[in-house]
Amino acid sequence: MPKIKTRRATAKRFKLTASGRLKRSKANKGHLLTRKSRKRKRNLRMPALVDRVDETKIRRQLGLQ
Repeated sequence: MPKIKTRRATAKRFKLTASGRLKRSKANKGHLLTRKSRKRKRNLRMPALVDRVDETKIRRQLGLQ
């Protein structure tokens, strides 16, 4: 049976944490930043964890399962 290939677009967007969860970056930081508050932009910089519901699908795309 051949090895499962990794979807490269998914691999660029998600990273594994030490505990095995998936880390992602937040949306809405691409453009139109002048109208967003400083606090909102600062909070968008921080990474977030992928929801448990979506984790299985993303793991399959990364070739982890």
